[in-house]
Amino acid sequence: MRIHLLAVGTRMPGWVTEAYREYAGRLPAECSLELREIPSPRRGRNAPVERLREEEGERLLAAVPRDCWVVALDEKGRGLDTAGLSRQLDQWMQSGRDVALLVGGADGLSDACRARADFKWSLSPLTFPHPLVRVILAEQLYRGWSLLRNHPYHRA
Repeated sequence: MRIHLLAVGTRMPGWVTEAYREYAGRLPAECSLELREIPSPRRGRNAPVERLREEEGERLLAAVPRDCWVVALDEKGRGLDTAGLSRQLDQWMQSGRDVALLVGGADGLSDACRARADFKWSLSPLTFPHPLVRVILAEQLYRGWSLLRNHPYHRA
């Protein structure tokens, strides 16, 4: 199974890229994590936020590979603890389908992305900067996988 991390934004700070690569690189082929950066639309001074969010959403949805299980990262989504994420990851792996994780830009996800999602996942009731979400996702997916495989990384 491949997990496609589709995230709005390019040219992340070096620490984001390095931390993401560290955790994504730990995942085995049975559960690989691949990042695809979606360019943000140009932001003018008076550009309406809703229009920008919709354009980002169109770009995200166009990048979703065929037959993927689509997961929207959304503050109003379902929260998962580590054991719950591990179970969810196991279900995704058993399904035989790839997974696409949608991460919006600074203004969040479009309504179209939320509507398309098969699952809405909230990482926390807190709001995180979207570059940091990449790192959190990679680490949490690795943690969930390690729990499935009885790897000592996760200590309950």
